[in-house]
Amino acid sequence: MRITALTALIIFMVDQLSKWVVVHALNLRSVGEINVFPPFLVFRMAWNTGINFGLFSQYAAMLRWGWVALAIVMSLWVLTWVRRENFGCIGNLSAGLLVGGALGNAIDRVLYGAVADFLNMSCCGFANPYSFNVADIAIFAGAFGLILFTGDTQKRA
Repeated sequence: MRITALTALIIFMVDQLSKWVVVHALNLRSVGEINVFPPFLVFRMAWNTGINFGLFSQYAAMLRWGWVALAIVMSLWVLTWVRRENFGCIGNLSAGLLVGGALGNAIDRVLYGAVADFLNMSCCGFANPYSFNVADIAIFAGAFGLILFTGDTQKRA
């Protein structure tokens, strides 16, 4: 459980620090876009009021606090699951990634009313129109890890 808590804390802090640096220190909210290593890495400001890829953005005012509550409930559920199932190191790490990312995006919704997305990556003639953040990467990696590295190992054998 310590691995889960420590991973969640580190991800949460890295996510929030990266958002603070990019949004406030680099003033991306006003500048809009900064070419870091184009086209592979561009900081492009996007305020996501919905969920992945801006889905349900038209209901932003109505769902804002629902997304915050959902992130908290899911994080508590994952932490309870981790404690009950006694996962291995990779399972605990994956759970921490998911929880840290979920709470990082939830805090954005509380502070800004939307999630601060700023990473944009394109490659090989494909122009990616979407931005994301460290929390999004952690959520994806954590969910993927929980799917792959948890479950009933006796049933698999």
